[in-house]
Amino acid sequence: MQVTVYFCLGFCIFLASGYNSFSKTMETMGKKQYQVQHGSCSYTFLLPEADNCRSSASYVSNAVQRDAPLDYDDSVQRLQLLENIMENNTQWLMKVLNQTTRLELQLLEHSLSTNKLERQISDQTNEITKLQEKNSFLEKRVLEMEDKHTLQLKSIKDEKDQLQVLVARQNSIIEELEKQLVTATVNNSVLQKQQHDLMETVHNLLTMISTPNSKNNFIAKEEQISFKDCAEAFKSGLTTSGIYTLTVPNTAQEKKAYCDMETGGGGWTIIQRREDGSVDFHRTWKEYKMGFGDPAGEYWLGNEFVSQLTNQKRYVLKIQLKDWEGNEAYSLYDHFSLANEELKYRIYLKGLTGTAGKISSISQPGNDFSTKDADNDKCICKCSQMLTGGWWFDACGPSNLNGMYYPLRQNNNKFNGIKWYYWKGSGYSLKGTIMMIRPADF
Repeated sequence: MQVTVYFCLGFCIFLASGYNSFSKTMETMGKKQYQVQHGSCSYTFLLPEADNCRSSASYVSNAVQRDAPLDYDDSVQRLQLLENIMENNTQWLMKVLNQTTRLELQLLEHSLSTNKLERQISDQTNEITKLQEKNSFLEKRVLEMEDKHTLQLKSIKDEKDQLQVLVARQNSIIEELEKQLVTATVNNSVLQKQQHDLMETVHNLLTMISTPNSKNNFIAKEEQISFKDCAEAFKSGLTTSGIYTLTVPNTAQEKKAYCDMETGGGGWTIIQRREDGSVDFHRTWKEYKMGFGDPAGEYWLGNEFVSQLTNQKRYVLKIQLKDWEGNEAYSLYDHFSLANEELKYRIYLKGLTGTAGKISSISQPGNDFSTKDADNDKCICKCSQMLTGGWWFDACGPSNLNGMYYPLRQNNNKFNGIKWYYWKGSGYSLKGTIMMIRPADF
């Protein structure tokens, strides 16, 4: 802000820079300018030349002297007018000075505000600097973690490659063991057939040399009589448990089967028995169809015979189980039958009771029969090959009484053992099993 002050004739006239008309008038008079800088304000003083002031003063003096005798009162009025003008100008000057002071205060406040803003900007700059430093630190940590993860991934990849090599070697070993197992199975089958033939020969010899009153001769006569099932033999008066000759329904074919004439009133036809692991149950479809093993020990009676028998009338199925701790349990089904071969010997069961679980360990509804060479289960895998043996697998299911036979202290945590889930769980391999059937109206 610039303020201009004029002095002349013993009084001063103060004008703001906005009074341009008065300033222009004063410019026509002789004057000197004096400029003073005070803070952010500039003050300019215009002083008349000495001669002008003297001439003006003398003019006034002469005018007074000349007019005094003539009109004293008029001079006094002029003087009074000049004093009033002087007082007004003084008051105006005070107002301008007050306004100047206020402007200076506002300017000072503005300066303080500017300083405060500068401090805030400085603080924010410091914060930004700290954030940048922290960001740099975090970027460094991220890079370190990336390097660490890269090393870990490389280590994992190396371990994976090593495991793949190990798996490949194990697969080769397993293939070799499977070949040896097949060879051993073939040899075992040959030995079992020889044993069976030998036992048949012994039985024939005993039959030939037995005396008329001998008990052996009585059993031999029982073997020579053909029955539809063991219940029919029991009703005919033959109440001694042993091996009997049964006739395949609607044919002249005969089957040797073991008849239990004691359990639960007798008349039971044994269709499966596991007791010592002497017979290999990992057989083909044809072997399970026709039957295998020794009726005096471990054997499978045959799906075809059981299918034709259970479709003649209603039969019940009883499954007896033994564990390695001396416990026994059973599951009894009030209605049991097998479909024909075209329907994959599908099993049908109803009405479960017994002590081997309130839920059937043979999956319901009935499933098709599967063997190592005939996969009829509901799993994308081949359950019979994984679990061994032929059975009515669902998706590898909660039971398999024809699995691998494991002896004591090797029977736990066996996925492919002889299992009945709702009695002993999925990893316990049982000591013995018997599956027996008889007519429901016995």
